[in-house]
Amino acid sequence: MVAVINTGSSLRSIFNYNENKVEAGKAKFIGEGNYPLDASDISKDFRLKLLLKQLELNTNVKRGSVHISLNFDSSENNMTKEKLMEIAHSYMGKIGFGSQPYLVYQHHDAGHPHIHIVSVKVKSDGKRIDMQNIGRNQSETARKEIEKAFNLVPAKGRQKEKILNIKPVQSSVIKYGAAETKKSVAAVLNAIIPNYKYTTLGELNAVLNLYNVTAVQGSKDSRMFLHKGLAYQILNDKKQPVGVPLKASSFYMKPTLKNLELKFATNKTSRNPHLKRVKNAVDLAFMQNSIKSVSDLDRILIPDGIKTAERRNEQGILYGLTYIDHKTKCVFNGSSLGKTYSASGIQERCGLKGFNTGRTAVKILEDNALKNKTLQSSFISAGELQKIIDSVMQPEFSADFIPSQLKRKKKRKKGKGQSDY
Repeated sequence: MVAVINTGSSLRSIFNYNENKVEAGKAKFIGEGNYPLDASDISKDFRLKLLLKQLELNTNVKRGSVHISLNFDSSENNMTKEKLMEIAHSYMGKIGFGSQPYLVYQHHDAGHPHIHIVSVKVKSDGKRIDMQNIGRNQSETARKEIEKAFNLVPAKGRQKEKILNIKPVQSSVIKYGAAETKKSVAAVLNAIIPNYKYTTLGELNAVLNLYNVTAVQGSKDSRMFLHKGLAYQILNDKKQPVGVPLKASSFYMKPTLKNLELKFATNKTSRNPHLKRVKNAVDLAFMQNSIKSVSDLDRILIPDGIKTAERRNEQGILYGLTYIDHKTKCVFNGSSLGKTYSASGIQERCGLKGFNTGRTAVKILEDNALKNKTLQSSFISAGELQKIIDSVMQPEFSADFIPSQLKRKKKRKKGKGQSDY
């Protein structure tokens, strides 16, 4: 089981998202928790009003709505409504929401069975439920206990790997303007935007383009560009935009340019520890292989989880290169790593401009070793050089998939009387 917890400032948006799924026949309202009436006796209007009333008990909480999805293995598609409700009740109790009012919806619009839970973080006495690190602490503990109690397929810490197991959108099966188009784009955005670390729209597009989706701002003199608008569009097999662009504000997670720019600033710092891993992988690839093109480099880096994305002009001339590290979820424009990792630098190292690739790769690794005070003399043997290279090539952090909930984060200082959310 994989649990995903989100908070938001608009309870109505989360509620309507699930109710609209019900009206479209893609979901079913299966139960509630801590409501005065049974699910069969609750009207749509009453369901929402009770949550809103409790949320109004503390107007200082800015992000008071809670939206949780519990995702199960595809082999567990025969679970009854009663079992799903037992799992929901158990999970909510274990994460500290056992006394909160909540609604449970079973969705049928994905390749795996899953339920959505809608609640609020304000208690009946007006106090706020602290959700700091709830995913890493309470939710992880609850997940493991529930997997054992209900004999579910364990996630085994592979949350991100499961989330990112999405297939590229195929333009041949898209019906432009239909719900399926938006659903396909939303699936890609939900998998990429919260999980990858990118610092520009170009870096984000490098990842989105892998799944035939692109973010567009319009031409520089267009109304959308001048008002800092953003839309998402499907790409065909030739990576050309097709169909009608979808406004960023129309998606549930609100991946607007304003919100993305907030992530750009945060990601710039959080991706730094993983920068050396990409540089070292590129350097070792040139040292150990005869690389004649960017395609050769891409083929060598892929087994290590690194994908290169080329940017070419209308004449087919390469002018930009981006590295996508799927293991650390970091995206780097080549020039941000250094001149020798940029598009022109890589072409030179491929021998297209008289670059001594083998010697340069060794020289770069030697320089890295010197910076890390590993190299102690001006003369070293071949064996010693290999040891240095092996040392430099060790990533600073493990490349295993680790759920974000398990990563230690710095606590933010809270202002007096202010909420985290």
